[in-house]
Amino acid sequence: MTATAPEGPPPEGPEPTKRRRRSVIRLRTLLVWLAVVPTVAMGAQVVVTADRLLQQSAHLRADVADGERVGRPLYELMADLQAERSTTAARWAGSPVPKGELSRRRAATDRGVAAFRRAADSADARADDRVDGYVSAVDKQLEGLDAYRERTDARSGSADRATGYYSGVIERMLRVFQEFSNMDDATVTQQSRPVVALVEASEVLAREDTLLASAGPAGKLSAARFAELTNAVGAHRFLFGTTVVPYLPENGRQGYARIAASDAWKTKTRIEDAVLADHHDIPGGIALPGAVHGWQAMYGKLVPQLSALDAEQLRGVIEAADATADDLETQVFWLVAGSAAGLLLVVAVVVFTTRTVLRRMANLHRRTVTVAQKTLPDIVERLQRGQRIDPDALPERSRDRDEIGRISDAFARAVSVSVEGYRQLADERQGFGMFAAGIASRTGNLVSRQLSLTEDLQDTFGHDEALLAQLMKSDQLTVGMRRQIENLLILAGGEVPDPHTEPMRVADVLREAAAEVEDFRRIERVALDEVSVEPRVISAISHLLAELLDNATRFSPPASRVSIRAELVTDGLSVEIEDRGPRVAPERYEEMNGRLHAAPPYAVLAENAHRLGLFVVGHLADQLGARVTLRRSTYGGTAAIVILPEEHLIPTEERPKGGAEPRVPAPQRPAERKPELLLNARTAAPAEPAPADPVPADPVPADPVPADPVPADPVPADPVPAGAGLPRRRPAEAPAAPTTPGGKSALPPLPERVPQTHLAKQLREERTPEPADEDTATPEEVADAWADYEQGTETVETELRQDQP
Repeated sequence: MTATAPEGPPPEGPEPTKRRRRSVIRLRTLLVWLAVVPTVAMGAQVVVTADRLLQQSAHLRADVADGERVGRPLYELMADLQAERSTTAARWAGSPVPKGELSRRRAATDRGVAAFRRAADSADARADDRVDGYVSAVDKQLEGLDAYRERTDARSGSADRATGYYSGVIERMLRVFQEFSNMDDATVTQQSRPVVALVEASEVLAREDTLLASAGPAGKLSAARFAELTNAVGAHRFLFGTTVVPYLPENGRQGYARIAASDAWKTKTRIEDAVLADHHDIPGGIALPGAVHGWQAMYGKLVPQLSALDAEQLRGVIEAADATADDLETQVFWLVAGSAAGLLLVVAVVVFTTRTVLRRMANLHRRTVTVAQKTLPDIVERLQRGQRIDPDALPERSRDRDEIGRISDAFARAVSVSVEGYRQLADERQGFGMFAAGIASRTGNLVSRQLSLTEDLQDTFGHDEALLAQLMKSDQLTVGMRRQIENLLILAGGEVPDPHTEPMRVADVLREAAAEVEDFRRIERVALDEVSVEPRVISAISHLLAELLDNATRFSPPASRVSIRAELVTDGLSVEIEDRGPRVAPERYEEMNGRLHAAPPYAVLAENAHRLGLFVVGHLADQLGARVTLRRSTYGGTAAIVILPEEHLIPTEERPKGGAEPRVPAPQRPAERKPELLLNARTAAPAEPAPADPVPADPVPADPVPADPVPADPVPADPVPAGAGLPRRRPAEAPAAPTTPGGKSALPPLPERVPQTHLAKQLREERTPEPADEDTATPEEVADAWADYEQGTETVETELRQDQP
């Protein structure tokens, strides 16, 4: 028992990676994206900026509306409350305040409260307005005004609480002004801060007035109130000198300068200095100097000036805010207009750029397609024909130095390299063709000499029928060799020279083509006599028809006939070759017809070396301007139809009587023509012995042709120079016979050979048509015919299998 190696897992190879196919984005889409993305970003930025400016303008408009709606009533109410507070303080201090004065002050305050409340109750566009909150707080605190008035009248409570209430309400009002200064514009906010400080400084001065009023007729203050008075003096001096005046606008500084230069301001300063310097302590408080008695008169003159300055600065802030809002709206307008113009410019530039790039790319694409589909094939075709190429036919280099220009230059260089490669290949092909043509020409000379030798032997030993049959077979094989060499010469680009110097009847051309075929006895011909072919194309037409006939005889059963018919048609001469071979598929006909209309390269010829006949036929048809078509025959075989142009045809002229050449019989009408049948070798009659008489037994062949003149000189060993092309089969020349002393020939002279008339007698005879209703074939002959058919069918099937790729 032998041990076996354990089977392991199969070797793991690298798993195939899945490549994701990257989507290709069109250039137009990329350019559009390149324009849309910055345009959208720019538009979004413009929208955001414009919205912010519009919101800022709206807020300023709202602040201006609040200032005009609440600011003025609020400031007037604050001034009324300050006056009432001072009067209330004097009343609590026991000063002789007329009752009508207090009532007047209170009535002014009530009117201010009413105006303030009407302004506060009006609608506001902003739901989250902080100013409204402070205004509501002031309004709520004003609700205790009547209660404190009653306490003052009843002397209930204390003076500090009463004056403190007024001070608290005024402080709430100052918070409203401070909130006014917090605007959405930094410039307006900076301008409003000194104005608010100016209002606060006026309030400090009003508190100082209230403290001096609370000193009463005795001019006595408690220590706490004197401390408040001292702080108030220092505070309002600091505010005016440091916080307010340096930051006021020019008109505000000028207004303050006028106030500071007035007698009232000077009196205020003098009284404050006296209070700070000349006070003295007394039990229970501080005694103020007598200068304070002039305070009320001075303050009554100073307050209107300060109120006018405050109102002017407040109005200036509101106007500045309104002007700033207008500027913001103007900025929004210009921003939108400028942005719209910029966007339009960007869109225009993008559209122009996109159209320019796409147009240039389209031109480059069109130029590339033109070069690929028209220019290059035309150049290749001309190079294959051996023609020169004009440099102007190649794409020129672009003068543009951008990316598209470089692509165009690269394409032009690629085309130049390709054309140069095609030129080298064409030169090599042409050189190889010349080489092959030279070899074929030299080989053809040898074959021609072989044919001449064979013809001489046929003329010399024509009396020996057995030897003559072998010589004829050798002659036919040599003719086939010559045709193959001519095929090589044709495919190599050369031309087969035509030795004919006079027109030849169509019937004779068909006979000459049939004589080139090895199994020529099976071919029956129906041709015209009234039409002849020009000399310069006879050999090409004969070769073309010989290739088609050879193909028909090889691909049809041996016992079947191959017919060739010629008749005039509208486009010229129609020659139809029809066999009864096996059926061929329609796609095979397409393939074979394709070979007839394409000049194959040597690579294709090498792959089809055993089936070059159709290529040769196509090449000859192209030279002649003829059309060759293969199709299915009505008999099941193949029919080859050749249409020869009318330019190669001429009417046949009758020879004059009594001439040196035999007279050609008058052409029969088409209805009277009879097919000429060359019998099969199997059914041909046995050859008769050669007659002793040197003159042929049959003086005129079945289809007589004019005899070519025999040259007097012997035929040279190599009648055609090398490189001059393959010579056609020429008439053999009889050798000079030895003469007797009497001057007579010792041997009978050999007959002069006329082209295609030196055949054996049985091959020249007309075959008597056999009755259609008689069948004299023996069973052995039927068996032989059936065997021949099966052998031919097998041969055709074998060659068709070889043709398949």
